[in-house]
Amino acid sequence: MIAAAFFDLDRTLMAGSSGLHWARAARSNGLVSRRKMAAYAWKNVVFRLRGSTDEETDAVRAEVAGMLEGVRVRDLQRLAPKVLAGVLPRLYPQMLAVAYEHQDAGRPVYIVTAASQDLASVIAQIVGFDGAIGARYEVVDGLYTGKDAGIFTYRDGKPLAMRELAAEKGIDLEASWAYSDSESDMPMLRAVGHPVAVNPDPDLARVAREEGWEILRFEQLGRRLKAFGAVGAAALVGGAGGAANRSRIARRAPQPAPGWSTRLRRK
Repeated sequence: MIAAAFFDLDRTLMAGSSGLHWARAARSNGLVSRRKMAAYAWKNVVFRLRGSTDEETDAVRAEVAGMLEGVRVRDLQRLAPKVLAGVLPRLYPQMLAVAYEHQDAGRPVYIVTAASQDLASVIAQIVGFDGAIGARYEVVDGLYTGKDAGIFTYRDGKPLAMRELAAEKGIDLEASWAYSDSESDMPMLRAVGHPVAVNPDPDLARVAREEGWEILRFEQLGRRLKAFGAVGAAALVGGAGGAANRSRIARRAPQPAPGWSTRLRRK
């Protein structure tokens, strides 16, 4: 048997959510309204800062399934270039380097994501991974029905799909690695012998510290916002301090004697 490495996609292999770029492409083809697009953009910012919850994931899953109902498979396949144009620049070079180190050591690497199987497979092929596990949706007569087809690859669904792949490929999960950012992927991380937390949300970061897992951090948005906030606060403090100093200087400066200006005018 062989060891392998499994990588979550959003906030792990890439900054932010692949779903945002799918929504942008769908918006350009009239599948997503402007209001929903604005909501997706805001959710992406929140996701980059703190991850997602089960409730949010279920809501997005239901919304995507509803959008897919009656849509031709071919039409979604044609969105791929636009989606990839947004996703590929967001990939973390550091994580690709980690993945390639696994491959060079003889371990196959796979994407494991709640994003669609089609998207995950295309990304895996482009970056040179050995395969991908993603969410599958039912297709009848070339149209999506809006129903799931198989395991939904989220939370407990990820290790189930990983075990299926392991049985097929002869992979020893106990000797394998898994990388993810979210507490929701604890089942995925615990399914392998070498779990790694990447840009972890607070709950995962706590568990990783307690368990002594490796932690990698590449996400910059939170740090930039903190830095921006610090700079803004410093500017406010500096401005307030400057005003206070000017006020103190004005109070300390010698004041002209009464009638001083009058005497000048008389001269």
